[in-house]
Amino acid sequence: MEITQFSMEEILDPTNIIEGKRYEFILDIEIDEEDELFHEAGIEIRVLIGEKADEPYILNYFIMEKAEGEYLDFALEDDELEGILAFCKEEITKS
Repeated sequence: MEITQFSMEEILDPTNIIEGKRYEFILDIEIDEEDELFHEAGIEIRVLIGEKADEPYILNYFIMEKAEGEYLDFALEDDELEGILAFCKEEITKS
């Protein structure tokens, strides 16, 4: 699994109900053809990141097939989640 493109947006809370910061990442993922997640049109992962005390963490994620925009009912493995979190942390610190 390799991240080929991404977008990042800070989610603002005008009511200040939510503690810390929130970010939404949309990750374009390249997946090996042998993987069960592989789809011809490609895969996108929408990741919601929370940040408290300058420590980002994954709140939730959604895997989508790009052509139809359908959500896929798969869970990522721990090492994949760690890689995604490391990527997101790096991009947050750049902003």
